[in-house]
Amino acid sequence: MPQMMPLNWLYLFISFSMIFLFFITLNYYAYNPYITHNNLLVKINNFKFNWKW
Repeated sequence: MPQMMPLNWLYLFISFSMIFLFFITLNYYAYNPYITHNNLLVKINNFKFNWKW
């Protein structure tokens, strides 16, 4: 719908580049094995040393 906003090349470039950077950071934090390995170790240690359960 062209009556919503005037879409020029600068707005399209900035918006798609922001979406692209967002998905790059999402994939970095989702598939980085170092970060996920540390998170799993922290969860296992919290479960192991919790004596109430």
